[in-house]
Amino acid sequence: MTPRGKVTSLQICQGHRKAMLLLDEVNAVERLGLEGDIHALKENSRQVLLIEKETLDALKLRPAMLRENVTTEGIPLMSLRGKQRLLVGKAVLEITNECEPCERMEELRAGLQEQLMGRRGMLAKVVQGGLIRVGDPVTILS
Repeated sequence: MTPRGKVTSLQICQGHRKAMLLLDEVNAVERLGLEGDIHALKENSRQVLLIEKETLDALKLRPAMLRENVTTEGIPLMSLRGKQRLLVGKAVLEITNECEPCERMEELRAGLQEQLMGRRGMLAKVVQGGLIRVGDPVTILS
């Protein structure tokens, strides 16, 4: 059976070190990223950052604190590998690689960078555009 989860939170990064903007829905643009996000750049392997709500809950963090774009629940993101695809709402995202926790995590809480090793989330690019809404299903395609 194909694992299936859901989108629990959506947010975009409006600029370097600016607060994340929480949204009810966002348009994913093919080969570009999420509309309005600073990482929406062609040929960027970090167009979208997805993280598991379960990780946030375990670390007592709220959505957007780790600067992710899509918070999911019920889908094993960290078991995915490069080139695997997800149907997220109406958009198809392709996993590019794991997001490595950076020293900036230490600004949130001492020791957080180490706590996030192996569970910081997965980076993806948009291969098929479409609308993504909070509550939408997330399904592994390949």
